[in-house]
Amino acid sequence: VAAERVRAGTLSRDDAHHLFDDLFRQATPVPDRSLNGFLAALARATSSTACITDGPALALALFNRVCREEAGPQVAVPTVCTYNILMDCCCRARRPVLGLALFGCILRTGLKIEQITANTLLKCLCYAKRTDEAVNVLLHRMSELGCVPNAISYSIVLKGLCEDSMSQRALDLLQMMAKEGGGCSPDVVAYSTVIHGFFKEGETGKACNLFHEMMQQGVEPDVWTYNSVVDALCKARAMDKAELVLRQMVADGAQPNAVTYTCMINGYATSGRLKEAAKMFREMKSRGLIPNIFTCNSLMTCLCKHGRSKEAAEFFYSMTAKGHKPDIVSYRILLHGYATEGCFPDMIDVFNSMENNGIAADCHVFNILIDAYAKRGMMDEAMLISSKMQERRVNPDIVTYSSIIAGLSRLGRLTEAMEKFNQMIALGVQPDKVVYHALIRGFCIDGDLAKAKQLVSEMMNRGIPRPNISFFSSLIKSLCQEGRVMDAHDIFDLVIDMGERPDDILFNSLIDGYCLVRKMDKALKVLDVMESVGVEPDVITYNTLVNGYCRNGRIDDGLTLFREMPRKRIKPDTISYCVIMDGLFRSGRTVSGREMFHEMIESGTTVSISTYNIILGGLCRNNCADEAIALFQKLGSLNVKFSIAIVNTMINAMYRVGRREEAKELFAGISASGLVPNESTYGVMIMNLLKDGAVEDANNVFSSMDKSGIVPSSRLLNDIIRMLLEKGEIAKAGNYLSKVDGKSISLEASTTSLMLSLFSREGKYREDMKLLPAKYQFFDGFC
Repeated sequence: VAAERVRAGTLSRDDAHHLFDDLFRQATPVPDRSLNGFLAALARATSSTACITDGPALALALFNRVCREEAGPQVAVPTVCTYNILMDCCCRARRPVLGLALFGCILRTGLKIEQITANTLLKCLCYAKRTDEAVNVLLHRMSELGCVPNAISYSIVLKGLCEDSMSQRALDLLQMMAKEGGGCSPDVVAYSTVIHGFFKEGETGKACNLFHEMMQQGVEPDVWTYNSVVDALCKARAMDKAELVLRQMVADGAQPNAVTYTCMINGYATSGRLKEAAKMFREMKSRGLIPNIFTCNSLMTCLCKHGRSKEAAEFFYSMTAKGHKPDIVSYRILLHGYATEGCFPDMIDVFNSMENNGIAADCHVFNILIDAYAKRGMMDEAMLISSKMQERRVNPDIVTYSSIIAGLSRLGRLTEAMEKFNQMIALGVQPDKVVYHALIRGFCIDGDLAKAKQLVSEMMNRGIPRPNISFFSSLIKSLCQEGRVMDAHDIFDLVIDMGERPDDILFNSLIDGYCLVRKMDKALKVLDVMESVGVEPDVITYNTLVNGYCRNGRIDDGLTLFREMPRKRIKPDTISYCVIMDGLFRSGRTVSGREMFHEMIESGTTVSISTYNIILGGLCRNNCADEAIALFQKLGSLNVKFSIAIVNTMINAMYRVGRREEAKELFAGISASGLVPNESTYGVMIMNLLKDGAVEDANNVFSSMDKSGIVPSSRLLNDIIRMLLEKGEIAKAGNYLSKVDGKSISLEASTTSLMLSLFSREGKYREDMKLLPAKYQFFDGFC
């Protein structure tokens, strides 16, 4: 009866002890069979049982009472079966050494050792990480104990070896087992155990070879074997191989289960292959298998990673409606998806839904919300979530503070950032590298280098490595791009003052900054410093300087530096030639540009798409359109792949020299060549058609652009409107004016000025003003 109560989950730990008290007091002895049945039921009671959380430990505790003779003669003397159960309890309770002690009791009492006793001994040895002894017992000592190893004996030792990351030894034992043959040949469990072991150790090749050997030996893999192979291949992102194994599994009659499909879906999801993951999910459902919450979470993760959080939410709510209870991980996935996409109202709706459904937000959830707002500079909202976090008595961790401090530092709110920094230390949360980097970056950008240096010293005193050169290079590059070169140079000096040796990346960033603000003399001084401290300038250094000269119109200086590169043992690369050729063409030196192109080819330097774009664009810009068209056609015949930018340039060039039909043919063949026309493509066609007076054709091209989903820019619409107005196409100009919404598209000053002049009292089109949209007839009042 007690055993039945254990299995039913209605017997508590206290009940078990009270039951033993009653047994000790009763007059009738308790037979060994009843005691063993009760202990066996306890051995199988796990944390999932309602009342007993650790049955094996309870069984050992109760037996200990028997050993202390509390029971007296009222409980039968333990038999070998009793000891077998108790040794198994020791393994289940993760107390294998006690199990070995119980085996010693068996030997001392002279009880006959059974096969199950020997197998449990092997299990205890393996659990105790004494696999060498387990192998010795299996191969040599079992016969001394009067037992013969069976398939279970071998499987226990094989599993022990694999769990100790000794799968190769397990394979040797498996092969020995196969060689000896007899009634103990390797079965599907033995093979599956070793295959799984190899996969765990990352030995995918050995695992797959053993899988194929298993089938060659006539051992049919079961579902567990196939799942092990599929899972490992999915984790290795070898999805094509995993798919083949799945199809082989079905062909061999081993029906895939929910675990199989969950592995496949998760594999495709983590590989970013949403289409295949969704297909596998549908196949799973078509087989009548019910996806578990892990399966659903995998698919939702994949959708969110592809920026399709709304679809993930629809899937989430549909699964909830079908009875799947989402866990906190499900909500985290959706929250993170919406946070990444900046869909904050949806994010907050999910957060509220989560709490309404009785799932309490943990620190991870709050961190997702805080970080999302902080990264978008919405610090007031982030601080509000932080306050809610404290109200719910959820303690902030290092991630919470990192997000808040980084967000405040980016906005220059450094006083508040330091307050949070001091608060986290007071609460016992130790700052890490991320926190210090955020503060140091903030103070450097703010110009307070003394405070930045103080923080560097402080982090080093805490045993945290100071920021490396890459950190400061990134900071200097960012400041240079904003035109704050002097501030960048101050940080450069700070790096040297800290005892760091600047590398080529840091020097190149500073040189580029001076080039951007047209201070080439200072850029050259940085180059001198670079060489004086033993940092060799590289091709990037020279490309940056040559580009700086070219952009500043100092092409001769750029050429001098370009010619200096080989003398410095620096071979010009593709970018070097592109920079200097672009400079030559822009300065009108077409012949020199051509010569440089030929030199590039002769030097064996790779010619890129950008190179062709510069050459063709340069020729067109310098009134050599026919030559550019001939080169373009020649390259096309050599199957050179062009970019859409080159095609746009050539269409415009063909119109400029009156080769209209060729231009139209080139435009019509864009899709066939594998390219996709962009707004510039349509703009070139429309403006050239309008110049030729082909207004209807231009309208048709505009309609094609609209149907392709390309939104015209404000600049293009203004160009079209002005062209139509100048040609007297007032009604058609009115159609385009109706697209001006004053938000994303607005009238430029030149367009407004033209309209004022055309529709004034003296204007030539005053009478046609009524053809304009009503909102533009205010010009009448102005005029």
